Amino acid sequence: MKTENKNTLIPFLSLREVNDHYKEELKEAAARVIDSGWYLHGSEVNAFECAFAEFCGVKYCVGVASGLDALHLIFRAYLEMGKLKKGDEVIVPANTYIASVLAITENGLTPIFIEPNETTYNLDPEKVRIGVTDKTRAILAVHLYGQISEFDKLDRIAKEHGLLLIEDSAQAHGAIFRGRKAGNLGDASGFSFYPGKNLGALGDAGAVTTNDAELSKLVRYLGNYGSSKRYVNDFRGINSRLDEIQAAFLLVKLKYLIRDNHARRRIATHYLKGIKNPVLTLPEACCPDAHVWHLFVIKTEYRDELMDYMSKASIQCIIHYPIAPYNQIAYKEYSSCLHPITEALQHQTLSLPISPRLSACQVNRIIEAINTFEIQVK
Repeated sequence: MKTENKNTLIPFLSLREVNDHYKEELKEAAARVIDSGWYLHGSEVNAFECAFAEFCGVKYCVGVASGLDALHLIFRAYLEMGKLKKGDEVIVPANTYIASVLAITENGLTPIFIEPNETTYNLDPEKVRIGVTDKTRAILAVHLYGQISEFDKLDRIAKEHGLLLIEDSAQAHGAIFRGRKAGNLGDASGFSFYPGKNLGALGDAGAVTTNDAELSKLVRYLGNYGSSKRYVNDFRGINSRLDEIQAAFLLVKLKYLIRDNHARRRIATHYLKGIKNPVLTLPEACCPDAHVWHLFVIKTEYRDELMDYMSKASIQCIIHYPIAPYNQIAYKEYSSCLHPITEALQHQTLSLPISPRLSACQVNRIIEAINTFEIQVK
């Protein structure tokens, strides 16, 4: 068995190593697009949209330029459809990445920050129920770290109050809830294919999935300058299109997504079984076989000390996310919000490496380093 030099850096995520596995196929895909002379609105995008729709189990998939654009265009389409209006409230997790919130506010909607469940880090349905007001019109359920939110409970709340239920599936490619995949649970879903995602492009890319034909059509028009056909602009749209070369890359990598998600699960299982340090809390998976482990996030009061210790052991860890959206300068009007669970997570969570390319030796080295950290804090 190959041994691991303990002085060799274990990066949090090496995209070169991730993509090296598909390198020849990616080169062939790039050459195919280059040789075609067709770089937008072509056969590669159409093929990927069809393949990803089938993968998610939905009728429609629309490729866009990024995950943020996917969410932005969903809200914009609902505004055009009359299902939302400016000023309406959208419930969103307080501990999400800022993109979820930007998509709301850029459409003139009002974010209502709700605390997460302390063990899953996803929206707490009981807190959502309390947070619904007569101005609430939608819930944005973020499937954080690769685990789907408690969707049955959120769906019940949405139906009781006549709310749209939108998925932020940026970290949940292939995640499953009761036999259905992320992207096929709510009214619509936004995906990111940022390079570090479970299904990552070699640049920015995103997609909207839905079973709503009208929404799908509007998202496509709005992302193409508001144009239903060339030089005819029905809406004041934006330029947000998935290009041919990224679609070709995504088609290659989609073939391996299930296998790569299995690799992530194996690593997560090793972590959950092997890490025995009492000064930290391990993540919980409601259904281990359905979690796709985009991130493996531990929690400890000694987060900064642990991160420093791991760095000295040549193991790179990352903090997701050190500043909640409502504490950002960009959203200073929400700075008076009090969300103790979210603020505790800001100071206690640390993400361990969980690339599908991690070797067994590397995983064991990470576990050993975590378990010896106890000595450092006594």
